Amino acid sequence: MNWIFLIIAGLFEVGFTSCLGKAKVTTGTEMYGWYIGFVICLTVSMALLMKATQSLPLGTAYAVWTGIGAVGTVLVGILVFKEPADFWRVFFIFTLIASIVGLKAVSAH
Repeated sequence: MNWIFLIIAGLFEVGFTSCLGKAKVTTGTEMYGWYIGFVICLTVSMALLMKATQSLPLGTAYAVWTGIGAVGTVLVGILVFKEPADFWRVFFIFTLIASIVGLKAVSAH
C-alpha cells in the first residue's frame, strides 16, 4: 500500500511543479489560484511521502518520488508547455524510468 502512496505523492509533485509553470504565465487572480493549487499539491505530496517512508527505505522512496516527479514534469512540459522533445531528452526520460523500475525491483518492501 505504501508504494501506492508513493506513486500518488509523485503525481502530486508533478501537480505542484505544473502549477508553478501555469502561475508563471498568468496574472492577477488566476495566478493566485495556481499558487493555491501549488500549496495544496505540495502539502498532499509531502504528507503521502511521509506516510510512504514509514515502511519503505528513505533513500529508495525519495529517489522514486523525485523520479516520478521529474519524468512527469518533463512530460507535462512537452505536452502542455510545448517544450522540445528531442531524441536525447526522450532517451534520458526512458533511462530515468528504467532506474525507477529498477529501484522498485530491488527494494526489500
